[in-house]
Amino acid sequence: MARKARRVPVRWVLLALAAAGVLAAGRLLPMASWTRQLEGWISGLGAAGYLAFFAIYVVAALLLVPGAALTIAAGFLFGLLRGTATVFLAATTAAGLAFLIARHVARGAVEARARKDRRFSAIDKAIGERGWKVVALLRLSPAVPFSLSNYFYGLTAIRFWPYLLASGLAMLPGTVLYVYLGAAGKAAARGAGRTALENVYLALGLAATVAVTVYLTRVARKALRKAGTEAGG
Repeated sequence: MARKARRVPVRWVLLALAAAGVLAAGRLLPMASWTRQLEGWISGLGAAGYLAFFAIYVVAALLLVPGAALTIAAGFLFGLLRGTATVFLAATTAAGLAFLIARHVARGAVEARARKDRRFSAIDKAIGERGWKVVALLRLSPAVPFSLSNYFYGLTAIRFWPYLLASGLAMLPGTVLYVYLGAAGKAAARGAGRTALENVYLALGLAATVAVTVYLTRVARKALRKAGTEAGG
């Protein structure tokens, strides 16, 4: 009997296309010129450049704007290490602020939105039983978008600091992946001076980062299915 073929999640297909698009753009568009201009602007601001990006990221997340594009941009602007650190601090700050807003400032409005999402009741129950572990798994394989889930968590029984620590650490794999995409796009834009071996290392590094993120996501999804938090839709 033939084995049933596994469906590739649409998210990973889109991510692969995004990676290819970033690298292709770096080769085909005047990205080197654009990134030099952006870097010049950031450098001209000094430390304020990081603060400006940090503030933009936090405000965007609080307004429910998807953060993938900004995370990739951090890789372009700051490189892998500094970009990851900047996004990590900004995303964790946004997660904490949204949590506090939902719990202490706008609870009624967030509850009204949560009631419209059938996944929330399962998430609320699982967090009540298992606490920060479920939050970490959801961050690795989000059942709801990052910006929206920040508010949802404020309605659950979890305490603030366990939530924030679990969120920050579990967001790191995805953050590294998207920042790496930006850094790889920047490297591709400046590829004229690189050797073929350096190009191979760049491609292998990107592939390894994607593979680790996919693996962690699959592990998280299996655990979430057992906890009953991944409702369809």
